Amino acid sequence: MGNWIVNNGFTAFMLAVWMGINIFLFVWFYFFYDLGDQFFYTRHLLGSALAWARAPAAVLNFNCLLILLPVCRNLMSLIRGTFVCCSRTMRKQLDKNLSFHKLAAYMIGLMTAVHMIAHLLNVEWYNNSRQGAYDKLSTALSNLDDTDNTTYLNPIRTTDLDPQQIPTYFVFTTIAGLTGVIITLALILIITSSMEVIRRSYFEVFWYTHHLFIIFFAGLVFHGAGRIVRSQKTTDPPHNFTFCRDRTEQWGQIPECPIPQFAGGFPQTWMWVIGPMILYIFERLLRLIRYMQTVQYRKIVMRPSKVLELQLVKAGFKMEVGQYVFLNCPSISQLEWHPFTMTSAPEEDFFSVHIRSAGDWTDKLIDIMQKLPEGAQGPKMGVDGPFGTASEDVFDYEVSMLVGAGIGITPFASILKSIWYKFKNSNPKLRTRKIYFYWLCRETHAFEWFADLLQVLEREMEERGLGDFLTYKLFLTGWDQSHVDHVKVHFDENTDVVTRLKQKTHYGRPIWEKEFEQVRKENPTSVVGTFLCGPEALAKVLAKKCAKFSDVDPRKTKFYFNKENF
Repeated sequence: MGNWIVNNGFTAFMLAVWMGINIFLFVWFYFFYDLGDQFFYTRHLLGSALAWARAPAAVLNFNCLLILLPVCRNLMSLIRGTFVCCSRTMRKQLDKNLSFHKLAAYMIGLMTAVHMIAHLLNVEWYNNSRQGAYDKLSTALSNLDDTDNTTYLNPIRTTDLDPQQIPTYFVFTTIAGLTGVIITLALILIITSSMEVIRRSYFEVFWYTHHLFIIFFAGLVFHGAGRIVRSQKTTDPPHNFTFCRDRTEQWGQIPECPIPQFAGGFPQTWMWVIGPMILYIFERLLRLIRYMQTVQYRKIVMRPSKVLELQLVKAGFKMEVGQYVFLNCPSISQLEWHPFTMTSAPEEDFFSVHIRSAGDWTDKLIDIMQKLPEGAQGPKMGVDGPFGTASEDVFDYEVSMLVGAGIGITPFASILKSIWYKFKNSNPKLRTRKIYFYWLCRETHAFEWFADLLQVLEREMEERGLGDFLTYKLFLTGWDQSHVDHVKVHFDENTDVVTRLKQKTHYGRPIWEKEFEQVRKENPTSVVGTFLCGPEALAKVLAKKCAKFSDVDPRKTKFYFNKENF
C-alpha cells in the first residue's frame, strides 16, 4: 500500500475530492427538492421523480464546467510551466488531463441518462394530472386559471389534442424539451464515436462528431430558459398548503387559502459553463493565430519502415524536450489536427517530427511528400503548439528510465539529442546522472532511422569518459528464420548486425522484473523517473512495477511513473 501511495496517492486524493463534490451536489439538491416546502405541490404531481431529475442536473452543471478545461491545451501548458518550481507530483496531475476529461464525460453521460428518464416520467405524470387521472388536488393544480400564463404549475397547457400525443407534442414544442432532445442526441454521438475502436480505426468520424460539443453547450445554455420545474411563491396573504391542500374548492374564496402562485426557477446552467466556454474560445483563437503563421520546410526525409521526417522552421517557435505539436495540412483536411511528439532538441534551430504511416491522414501526407520534386517545399502546414508533456520533467530526476515502443521513441529522441548538446556545451545545470533507455520494436528496419543518433551518443560518452551515463537496450519483438540465421553467422562481430551499435540487440520482450531490480540495485538511494510513450497494456505493467519496487523509506529507491498522453 505504501508503494502504491508513492505513485498514486495524490491522484487518488484528487479523484476523491472530485467524487466527493459530485456526491455532495447530488445529495444536497436531492433533499432540497424532496423536502423543500416551496415544492410541496410540485412533488404532489411528480413524486420523487422531481428530485431525481434535479439532483443529476446539478452534477451535470459541475462536470460541464470541468470538461472543457482539460482540453484547453494552452491553459494546461501555462499552468504546467507555472508549477515548474513546485512539486512534480502536482505537475503529474496535469499530464492526466485527457483521463480526467474522459472521467467527466462518463459522469455527464450517466447523469444525463438519470435526468432524462426522470423527466420522461415527469412529462407523463404532468399529462395524466392534466387529464384528471389522479386525485382532486392534482386536477385542481393542473387546471389553475392563469390569464397571464406565468403562475401555472403544470406546464402542459394543451387540452385540445389526443392525450396520447400530448407528451410528444410537449417535448418537441417547448424550449426545455427540444433543447433536451438536441443535447441528448449530440451527447450520444460524441460518446459513441469516442470509443477506442472507432477513434483508432475511423479517426475522422471521432474528430468531426466530437465538434458537436458546440451544439451541446449551446443547448445547455438555453435548456433552462423554459422554466419547466416550478415552485410555489409567497402570496399576500400566504397560501398555507398544509391547511389548504384538502380545500381546493375554497381556493380564492377564503382568506386563508388564496389561489397559489407558481414560477419557474431562474436558469443557472449558463453561469456554470460561461467561464470555460470563454476560455475555450480564447484557446481556439490562439490556435487560429498560430495556424496563420508561416511554416517553412527545412528538410523532408523518408526514413525506413515508412516513417516520414519533417524538419520545420517557424518564427518565434520555442520548445522543451519531449513536447508535442498538432499539425494540420489543409490540402488533406481543413479541420483535422493530429498530435506528433517533436524529435528535435531545444538547442537546434528547427523542430522536427517523425510521422509513421498509421491511417488515412498520415498515408495521404506521406504520399504527397514522396511525390514532391527534389528540394521543393511541401504543402502548407499549420502548426499548433508546442504543448507540455510528462517528458519535460525527465531532467528533474537523478535517474531516468525511458521506455519507447515503436514510434513511441519520438519524445526520447528529443531528450537524447538534448543530452548530447548539454554534454557538448558542458551545461552545468544538468542534474541527471544516469539514463536507462529501452526501445521495443517489431521489425529490424524500425531501428535504422534512430541508430545514427545512438551511435553519436555512444561515441560522445566514451570520448568524455561517461560510458556509464547512458545504458540503452534495444528489443526486437518480431523476427523470422532468415534473420535468425543472419544473426548466427555474424554473432562474433563487435557491433550488432541490426543497428551497428556496440550494444547487441535483445530478442523478445524485456523481463521488467529483472530490469527494475537492476536499476534499484545500481541506484540504492535515488529517485527514478520512469517515462513511457507506448501502448496502454505496457503502461499498466510499468505502473505496477514502479509501485512494487518503490520504497516508502526516503533513504531508499523510489520509482515515479509518467506516461505520454495526447
